Amino acid sequence: MSPSPGTSSSLGADACAPPPAVPPAAVAEATVRLRAAGCVFAEEEATLLAEAAACGQGGGLAALDRLVERRAAGHPLEHVVGWAEFAGLRITVGPGVFVPRRRTEFLLTLARDLLARAPGPGPVAVDLCCGSGAAAAALAASERRAEVHAADIDPVALVWARRNLAGAGEVHEGDLYAALPAALRGRVAVLVANVPYVPTADLPLLPAEARTHEPRVALDGGDDGLVVLRRVAAQAGRWLAPGGTLLVETTGRQAETARGVLAAAGLTPALHHDEERAATVLTGTRPA
Repeated sequence: MSPSPGTSSSLGADACAPPPAVPPAAVAEATVRLRAAGCVFAEEEATLLAEAAACGQGGGLAALDRLVERRAAGHPLEHVVGWAEFAGLRITVGPGVFVPRRRTEFLLTLARDLLARAPGPGPVAVDLCCGSGAAAAALAASERRAEVHAADIDPVALVWARRNLAGAGEVHEGDLYAALPAALRGRVAVLVANVPYVPTADLPLLPAEARTHEPRVALDGGDDGLVVLRRVAAQAGRWLAPGGTLLVETTGRQAETARGVLAAAGLTPALHHDEERAATVLTGTRPA
C-alpha cells in the first residue's frame, strides 16, 4: 500500500513523540504491522496513530490496535487520525470526504495574494466543490478580512465543511453556483473551484485508498477530465466582480485545453506552476 497524494506529507513530518499512554513497544509493533501492510512511512504513521489513540480517540492500546487495523486495511491515514494538515491548519476529515492535498496549497497561496489585493472592504471569497472546506477555511484564516462562502453538492462533505468553517464562513449545499445566494452574483473577488479533473478512464489508475475511500464525485472529471471545469467557467463571469479571479487546479496534460475553456468563457487565463509541489494552477480573471 502506498500513501495517497495527501497521505503522510499532508499530516506533516514533524510528529511529536507518542504520549506516555502508548508505550514505545506498542508503537514499534504498530510500525511492523504497517510496514507489512505496505505503508511506506510506517514509523511516522505509527507515531501519528499512537497520538490519535492516546489523545484524540482515547483508549490507549486498544484504540491503537483499531486504528492500525484500519490503516493496514487501506483507509487513508487522514481519515483514520481524523485530520489533515493544510495551509497551516488542521482540517477535520473522516470517512466519505476528499482529503485535501498539500499540492493545493499552491492554489491557496495564489488565492490569498489575490484576496490581499482585492479592492474595497470585506471582499467576497467563494470555495466551490469545497469538500471538507479546507480552501475556504484557509481563506477565512487569511490576514485580509473577507466574506467567505463554501458550497458542495455532496451532503457528506458538507458535514465536515461546516465543522471546519464554524463561525468563519457560510456553507451551502447544491450544484455549483445554484448553491450560492443570489446576492453574491457579480461580487466575488476570489473564486476557488477545486473541481474534479481526473478523466473517467483514468480513475482505476488512482491510489487504491483514493478510489475506495474518497467520493467519486470529487475525483471524476468526465471523459476528458474537464466536464465540471466547463460548467464552472461558463458562469464564472456572472459571479465574479470586475477584476475578480477564478482559480482551478489542472494537470500539465490538460493545461492548454483548460486555458482555452476559460478564454472561451470570456476570462483572461494564465497558467502558474510550482515545481516543488508538482502543482499547476489555472487562473481566469474577469476584465475590469
